[in-house]
Amino acid sequence: MKSIDISLVIPLLNEEGNINELLNRLKSTMDGLGKSWEIILVDDGSKDSTFEKIRQFADKDSRITGISLSRNFGQQIALIAGLNEAHGQSVITLDADLQHPPELIPQLLDLQSQGYDIVNTKRIEHQGTGRFKKWSSSTFYSLLNRLSDVKLEPGSADFRLLSRKALEAFLAFPEKDRFNRGLVVWMGFRQGIVSYVAPPRTQGQTNYTLKKMMQLGLDGITAFSSKPLRISAYLGILTTLLGLLYMVYALIAFVTGHTSPGWTSLIAVVVLLGGVQLLCMGIIGEYIARIYNESKNRPLFFIKDHTRDPIE
Repeated sequence: MKSIDISLVIPLLNEEGNINELLNRLKSTMDGLGKSWEIILVDDGSKDSTFEKIRQFADKDSRITGISLSRNFGQQIALIAGLNEAHGQSVITLDADLQHPPELIPQLLDLQSQGYDIVNTKRIEHQGTGRFKKWSSSTFYSLLNRLSDVKLEPGSADFRLLSRKALEAFLAFPEKDRFNRGLVVWMGFRQGIVSYVAPPRTQGQTNYTLKKMMQLGLDGITAFSSKPLRISAYLGILTTLLGLLYMVYALIAFVTGHTSPGWTSLIAVVVLLGGVQLLCMGIIGEYIARIYNESKNRPLFFIKDHTRDPIE
């Protein structure tokens, strides 16, 4: 295996409009460090010309490697595909939309030189960030920290540095439904943090839809805590107790002759019980789905194309 000082791993999905500026800024930053480096670009099933542009840069610069996955496996898995091929003693992951500023890389390396195996980043939203985005992000981290067994800094991102030792530990995780931010915190090691202001996206649209954000949140909670299962049990106990109290009330009303047509109260009870049952089944279903996905033991991803021989 060739020895490289720094590897940069970047997942991309329909980012043809950002590649030129991304690589120019990265190369400018890395060339100023006086260290050997490589850039690994992972095309996660793009529908545009993202991989064709990656290949053009890779043909001109041997330090740039492109990997094209056979379909869209998701950002978390695309990161694993790139990390598996990283040769660097320090490995940095970041997004391709330039909201993870390449110019912050020297600060990550400086903190690593102080003895940190993992250097995370904390995103500070710019003034143009919408209210819903701020609210959803705040709610996500609040729920995650309350329900899970790992504690994440609000604004945490997949922009981080891993030492070779931390990377090898990270790649040892066998999970299929991955929440990488939580796994990194769970590993331990000495971890530092760098804050940065996230610039607005200059090209294209974000690939993180509300649905993907919700799925990421569910992965984060169910991967690191069984508290939702306990909550569903508590809800079952509570509704049972309320049902018993209502039965006592109904019996007393019948004995004292104060019964009246109970259509409204009956519907209310049925709706309440049905809602609680569906909620509990949904929570249990999320955990069963994780067990099912793990039990299939399928490969995390398949590589469709590569700009160089993967065994180099």
